[in-house]
Amino acid sequence: MQDRRDLDKGGGRQSEERAQSYLRAYKGQMDYAGKQQENTTPQTPGTGGMTQGLGIQQQRQREVGDANRRSEGFKPDLEENIYDIYEN
Repeated sequence: MQDRRDLDKGGGRQSEERAQSYLRAYKGQMDYAGKQQENTTPQTPGTGGMTQGLGIQQQRQREVGDANRRSEGFKPDLEENIYDIYEN
C-alpha cells in the first residue's frame, strides 16, 4: 500500500492509467471505423448521389415542352373575325 501511495503522490501512476485508457479508446474507435461498411454508391454534390437527377429532370421538362408545342400544332387556327358578332 505504501508504494501505491508514493506513486500517487508523484502522479506517475495516474498519468499512466490515463494514457492506457486513451489508448484503449483510440483502438476501439479504429476497430469500429474499420468494421463500418464502405459507401458503394459514388456521391457527388448536387445529384443526390443515386442518379443524375438534375439531368433527368431537365430531359423530362424538355419532353413536356415538346409535347405541348406539338399539341398546339394540332389545334385549328381561329379566325380573327369570329369575335365581330359582339361589335355593333
